Amino acid sequence: MTNRTWSRVPIALCLTFAILCTYTMVGLAAPEQGQRKLTGDLTVSGGVLVDGERAVSGVVFFSGSSIATEHDSGAVLSLGKLGRVEYMPDSSSNTFSFTETGTKGSLDTGRVLVSKPQGASAVLITAGGSVVADANEPAVFSVSVNDGHTVVATQAGRVSFHAASGVKNVAAGETLSVSQQTGDTQPQTKDEGGARAAATVATIIAAAIAAVVIILAARDGDDNAPVTPPNPSPAR
Repeated sequence: MTNRTWSRVPIALCLTFAILCTYTMVGLAAPEQGQRKLTGDLTVSGGVLVDGERAVSGVVFFSGSSIATEHDSGAVLSLGKLGRVEYMPDSSSNTFSFTETGTKGSLDTGRVLVSKPQGASAVLITAGGSVVADANEPAVFSVSVNDGHTVVATQAGRVSFHAASGVKNVAAGETLSVSQQTGDTQPQTKDEGGARAAATVATIIAAAIAAVVIILAARDGDDNAPVTPPNPSPAR
């Protein structure tokens, strides 16, 4: 009887070790409380590829994915409190990433329109340099890459273009053209009337985005607020 009991000890130890390993692996694989996978919502028109696969409207866009639009096609990437990015036809980003505080992606070809609220940053990297919109103010701007040139046009707020030759600021109503080969810049200021009109429209868009962000933040706050049970009055 004693020999049989001792023979079961190694088996019990092995089972205990296996159970401990299983719980350890589950604990490591489980996400931390409150941790969320960052995603965006994609709306497409025509042929759009995400990570090389055909995409349809409503598909979830994960941070770090690539995106490309075909001829006569487009896509809108909605990122909640970070704003939105609209891809025009024949545009592609080898990678587009985002965090809780901002977005960062490449623009290899084509044109994109970026709208971001205050509190979120946006960075677009091209062959000629990087377009940076900091978090200090809302901004609406477009970036296009075509025929060896990077063109930055700001509709609202202010962005800066960072290249080997230095940093150029592009204010609302201004356009900057940069040669990807020589790095030469050609600032082109729009007419004042057109600039004011564009800035007014873009400011309205930025204000609308900010309002949506505030509403979403308030809704999240209400969802996370503790529920206080009713306190019935004592019967008289």
